[in-house]
Amino acid sequence: MDRRDVLRAVAALPLLPVLPSAAFAQTYPTRNITMIVPFPAGGQADLAARPVAQALERILGKAVIVDNRAGGAGGSVGNAAAARAEPDGHTLLMTLSSLAVLPEADRLFDRPVAYEVSQFMPIARVLADPTLLAVPASAPWKTAQDFVEDAKKRPGEITYGSSGPYGTLHVAMEMFANSAGIKLLHVPFRGAGPALTALLSGTVQGIAAAPGTLKPQVDDGKLRVLGNCGAQRIASFPDIPTFQELGYKDVEMYIWAGLFAQSSLPAPIATRLREAMGQVMTSPDVLKTFDTSGSLVAYQDAPAFSEFVAADSSRLIAAVRKIGRVE
Repeated sequence: MDRRDVLRAVAALPLLPVLPSAAFAQTYPTRNITMIVPFPAGGQADLAARPVAQALERILGKAVIVDNRAGGAGGSVGNAAAARAEPDGHTLLMTLSSLAVLPEADRLFDRPVAYEVSQFMPIARVLADPTLLAVPASAPWKTAQDFVEDAKKRPGEITYGSSGPYGTLHVAMEMFANSAGIKLLHVPFRGAGPALTALLSGTVQGIAAAPGTLKPQVDDGKLRVLGNCGAQRIASFPDIPTFQELGYKDVEMYIWAGLFAQSSLPAPIATRLREAMGQVMTSPDVLKTFDTSGSLVAYQDAPAFSEFVAADSSRLIAAVRKIGRVE
């Protein structure tokens, strides 16, 4: 093809509007924004999403609607829906650390992979709490050691709830059980909220969940926390020892919540969202909401959050492979 053929071919291409980056960003958003939360209300992702959505509305000038897209599978259904959405900034995802675990679980069971982490662009980390082991206040176990000793006497009889197979709550409990040499009975639910309800009603006997999810129930005298999956004790439960302190060196699990968009999101919109989230995460109202809940803000902008996701995902995927195929 000579130069004249190339020019004719180029001239035949449809014309696309060319907007300067600044102008492109100023047009966003053009309609209401949907923030998918792949779990029912009451869990860590929902706790993170609602104050963030309210603050984003004020900054962006359009309604930000929290859509609890809970279809089971530990958040996989909602994550996949966000991955498939148009990459125009009008469908966002507030999800948890299980984001990278779920595709690995699909591969472990030779199932079709619902989505890949590479389909997402990290925008901002919101929260990052260790998971805590909680039991009913009426339970006979006063310490984590009491729990372990009883579980060793009754393998597979003590039940625990989770947000679904290979979700954050499931992996945390299996990590603890593996390290302690005990066998527990897993009862999956559609999210942390329903799992917590099951614990309060006596349907299950334990749960691993975020501090902000548990604190109101502990303060009301309904639940007791036995152990902390983080590397350090936390301010909202300063008297609760870490599992590493108790000798379970392999137990380290965090339940972080972060905002994502599609990986092909135009750069100007991504920049606008990052700027907006920077304002959100320094808003006194938002900080107060999270502080009251017992989950302190753990904000990271996109570059740092991307590095964090990569490192945490690598550790969690290794944990899932070690746990293997469990139901």
